[in-house]
Amino acid sequence: MVCCALFLSACGRQQQAPPPASTPEVAVVTVAAQPIVLTIEMPGLTSPFLIADVRPQVNGLVLKRLFTEGSDVKQGQQLYQIDPAPFQAALDNAKAALGRAEASLPALRSRTDRFKQALVDKAVSQQDFDDADSALKQAEADAAYWKAMVESARINLDYAQVVSPISGRVGKSSVTDGAIVTAYQPSPLATIQQLDPIYVDVSQSATEFLRLQRRLEEGLLSQSGTNFNRVGLYLPDGTKYSEEGTLQFRDVSVDPTTGSVTVRMVFPNPNSVLLPGMFVRAVIKEGANEQAILVPQQAVSRDPKGNPLVMVVNAEGQVEQRQLGLDREIGDQWLVSSNLAAGDRVIVFALRSAVPAVEKACSSRRRFARLDG
Repeated sequence: MVCCALFLSACGRQQQAPPPASTPEVAVVTVAAQPIVLTIEMPGLTSPFLIADVRPQVNGLVLKRLFTEGSDVKQGQQLYQIDPAPFQAALDNAKAALGRAEASLPALRSRTDRFKQALVDKAVSQQDFDDADSALKQAEADAAYWKAMVESARINLDYAQVVSPISGRVGKSSVTDGAIVTAYQPSPLATIQQLDPIYVDVSQSATEFLRLQRRLEEGLLSQSGTNFNRVGLYLPDGTKYSEEGTLQFRDVSVDPTTGSVTVRMVFPNPNSVLLPGMFVRAVIKEGANEQAILVPQQAVSRDPKGNPLVMVVNAEGQVEQRQLGLDREIGDQWLVSSNLAAGDRVIVFALRSAVPAVEKACSSRRRFARLDG
């Protein structure tokens, strides 16, 4: 019994003995500089390339609407027909008055010429010549007046045909056949919008604009080449738009209510996928960084104050903790702005259980037994 007790006690002590400590294994990534193109996403709103409100230019009765609502129309295409009868009558009246005025001109010119010759021979008085000349000039003025009235009546008759001022897609009509309209009325008869191409307006904060300008001046970014004028677009459902747009301009003033600058782009829209008033996301190329430093996101941790930290293996094979300056997130990596250079070896924690051991080694400046890179 004593022997059995001693044997069992020895077995219990053997099972309770802790396993030998193992050296943590981590992955080490050597940082290298690489060229990347930096982009920024900004929300935007689509607006038509051209927009025109169709309004009548004469008073009258609408006889016929000559288009289908929601269809594409061409510039100069007739949209409405206003009753032309009163305008045709006004044109005929002006033509008759012009003919009457021009009919008297030959006789008055001949009379004035005869009086002018007779005045040389003293056969007529100066007053008779002046009266004849005045009558001729009055008749010529009457003819010019009625010629202008004929032209005005012809213009009004043409305005009875309401045509499209631009090519585009026409919306709904605000009047029907038989409606009475007035010249230049406040409410349009219809609205036409040109959707191909189409504008996209985005708002860029003044802070971001100044930061971009500063980085370009310092040489941290480059915008050489025409490709930086090309813009991508994401639709409201998150899908990428198939066509690339062109950056047109940045506004010259800052909106005091929002503190932002308007950036306008133009996108081709052959299939009318983009509609006016649609919220989209534009991807604008800021510039190229030829010496960008990227580190995996799993290599970056945070201290209690939120400062980004990484574990770096120095030249002596020791681990040291280093605080970084981060610019932005690019995929599954961070773009580093400061305190990390090409050739530095950054530890990437593959196993969460290795983190406490690495932090302990960092604090005690202890060497790793194994570094897999």
